Amino acid sequence: MGRVGVLLLNLGGPDKLEDVRPFLFNLFADPEIIRLPAPWMQKPLAWLISTLRAGKSQENYKEIGGGSPLRQITEAQGTALAQKLAEWGQEVKVYVGMRYWHPFTEEAIAEIKKDDLDQLVVLPLYPQFSISTSGSSFRVLEEMWRTDKDLNQLDYTLIPSWYDHPQYIAAMVDLIRQELDQFEHPDQAHIFFSAHGVPQSYVEEAGDPYQREIEECTKLIMEALGRPNDYTLAYQSRVGPVEWLQPYTEDSLIALGEKGVKDLVVIPISFVSEHIETLQEIDIEYREVAEEAGIENFRRVPALNTHPLFIESLANLVTDSLEQCPRTFGQVTHPKENMKMYPQELSWGMNTSAEVLNGRLAMIGFLALLLELISGQGPLHFVGIM
Repeated sequence: MGRVGVLLLNLGGPDKLEDVRPFLFNLFADPEIIRLPAPWMQKPLAWLISTLRAGKSQENYKEIGGGSPLRQITEAQGTALAQKLAEWGQEVKVYVGMRYWHPFTEEAIAEIKKDDLDQLVVLPLYPQFSISTSGSSFRVLEEMWRTDKDLNQLDYTLIPSWYDHPQYIAAMVDLIRQELDQFEHPDQAHIFFSAHGVPQSYVEEAGDPYQREIEECTKLIMEALGRPNDYTLAYQSRVGPVEWLQPYTEDSLIALGEKGVKDLVVIPISFVSEHIETLQEIDIEYREVAEEAGIENFRRVPALNTHPLFIESLANLVTDSLEQCPRTFGQVTHPKENMKMYPQELSWGMNTSAEVLNGRLAMIGFLALLLELISGQGPLHFVGIM
């Protein structure tokens, strides 16, 4: 097969507290997050939002050690994947490309070009496809392939999603069983799948398969688990003035408490690595919600990280993709040109609504900045309170 590379895609996260503000700037400077009528407004708006939100965001990261572990975990996954493939006789080089922090996707592609590969497998570390996660990274790569004649010489294939891969399912089941067995009555514990949400319009208007794949993935896991436990699927991290996929995680936790559920095991179904949304949002924020609702025993299934079955699943995905017809960027779901894009992408690598300002608030903030520049007085404190 010649020289083969695997590009692992993820969102990225600030490595330390000083990285938080520039990380936020990168997020909001992207027109895929907030689309403005005039391109020149994008960077000033990104500066404003990142400046206003940096303090709160840093406080959240302090709660999990002062930075995101996402880069280290992703690199460890890449190392384990390369080792597994080498055991099978397939030599590959694994690259990591993050959407909004180092190592950026552009950095990974520069390295790939230097290595003069013959074949590249693009593997997003999101089990379920969404236009706001895998699709967003694919669109960046698609533009690079369109404008770079050197990349046009490189054969590539995409793996859009892998939520139903048998070994991925088996790895999830293994971790769930380990947590269930910690309860005094394992079969009576309520199983709670918490998936990252997306706006309902993504599903209804753009044909995003995310909700369907999440629901199918949950069903496959429960079937493979083979236990009588009741379970719930809910969606976390909703933001903005539009309707998101329901039911919402917080509402569902309160409802379960009202029903008398005492034992709960939470499964972060969208995430394969520990980061702010598992370590801070679920472990701290949602734990508090559950306990206040009367749930006494709250346990959380860890992210897959470098679980052996998970790494084997990734290795099988790579080898299978090399043997099949390649999939290209044009074959994955794209958002409509006039579709409203609210800042849901931020939540995959950051925190919940505390980390995100919706489009309307962002515009208010931008107007406040203009007023301050013109008047010489500072209304920005008012925006911060909002």
